[in-house]
Amino acid sequence: MNNGGLFSPLRWFSVFFLLAAIGLISFELVSFSRDRSVFAPEQIIAGVPVGGLDRQQAAQRLIEAYDLPVELRYGEAVIHLDPSVVDFQLDLEAMLAAAEMQRAQQSFWLDFWDYLWGRATPVAEIPLRATFSEQRLRVYLQQEIATRYDTPPIPARPIVGTVNFEPGKPGTVLDVDAAIPLIARALNSLNNRTVVLPVISRTASRPAFQNLEILLKQTIDLSGFDGLTGLYLLDLQNMAEIHFGYRQLQNIPVVPTDIAFTASSIIKIPIMVSVFRRLGDQPDSETMKLISDMIDKSGNEAADWLMDRVIATNRSPLAVGEDMRALGLPNTFLAGYFYAGAPLLEVVKTPANQRTDVFTDPDPYSQTTPSDMGMLLQDIYLCAENGGGSLPAVFPGEITQEECRQMIEYLANNKIGVLIEAGVPDGTRVAHKHGWVSVNGIINTIGDAGIVYTPGGNYVLVVFLYHPQQLIWEPASKLIADLSRAVYNYYNIPR
Repeated sequence: MNNGGLFSPLRWFSVFFLLAAIGLISFELVSFSRDRSVFAPEQIIAGVPVGGLDRQQAAQRLIEAYDLPVELRYGEAVIHLDPSVVDFQLDLEAMLAAAEMQRAQQSFWLDFWDYLWGRATPVAEIPLRATFSEQRLRVYLQQEIATRYDTPPIPARPIVGTVNFEPGKPGTVLDVDAAIPLIARALNSLNNRTVVLPVISRTASRPAFQNLEILLKQTIDLSGFDGLTGLYLLDLQNMAEIHFGYRQLQNIPVVPTDIAFTASSIIKIPIMVSVFRRLGDQPDSETMKLISDMIDKSGNEAADWLMDRVIATNRSPLAVGEDMRALGLPNTFLAGYFYAGAPLLEVVKTPANQRTDVFTDPDPYSQTTPSDMGMLLQDIYLCAENGGGSLPAVFPGEITQEECRQMIEYLANNKIGVLIEAGVPDGTRVAHKHGWVSVNGIINTIGDAGIVYTPGGNYVLVVFLYHPQQLIWEPASKLIADLSRAVYNYYNIPR
């Protein structure tokens, strides 16, 4: 029996389906191969989806994504930074090659099998590879941003006709070093391409120190004072000085030799230094009370008793001048006691009282200069603050830091409410000694010398006024107060 005819349709049917399967697989292989010529649908390079794109298309998409400008904000200003300005470059070759290599390393038939079943083949994201020129970015920030948008602070300025200052205005400066990494991150980001530029706030500075000297002289001019002013100001932070002699718009030279003035009770500061030099470790209470009375009450008897009690020679006043000369203060001396009729122990000649171009009729018993007294106060201050200055160096083991602090306390207890004290706010610590001499009711010289402690900085201020005919107390004391106020305001300008 012949079965060929019976099964031939089945055979043909089987062959048909086999050929159809082969054709379908071939078709899918062609489609799969075509898909493998582009990047996988899930492929991401540097955060940019490139699935279905060929190499050239993927490169173009990456360029477009990272070519967008970075927005820089400086205050209210908005600046757009083109990445090309800082030579931002994508390493396209490296990133595309990494993606292609990843695809090449995958099994063709395993991927095809996933493809047939509609399963996505997992692919890793390719990280960004890019470079930029930090140097070009730095130059751009300095030359294009900082020069255009920085606002330098405006210093405070004196208010014409007063001893006050107009506050300055703060400014801002671009912090270039801090800005560079922020911009670098924005250049490498697709979503966060806005940078608020970091700025440094600059407080308004004081006017130049020399401007204070101009203000002080203008204050003297505006007061109408036609006598001689000697002024010494020392900044205790940086040791800068203002030192001048001034009379009716005319500068009187103070270098190399300062102007001699009657020291009057201001000489009690040197007496105090000489006494402390000789006190010893445990001074008795009576001696300490005499020091207090000499400074606080300006007691002349207390000064005489101190010199006899502590310096203890019949020429004790002259020892005060010797101590000052040892400290490098050649123009300060005491040539006799204070009591009425006390003899002049010695005619003392100094560089200052030998000047012939200026004359203040200085008392032959006691003299000083603004700079001598200012430097002595500086020495006391430095000794009290840190044990430095000339006092411990010149008199080793004889004057201690604690004794210098005691001297400051005595001077600070001298509260009179006028002169330098009248120019500073209530509560300001002023360690000072004032002095004037009235002969038959006529005052020719007034002086005040002190250390002023303020929030804006500490300083030494010494002012002497001299008039050959007469100093009227009210305008003269007001002038010293105004000069003091000008200096205080300079150090404490609101910022």
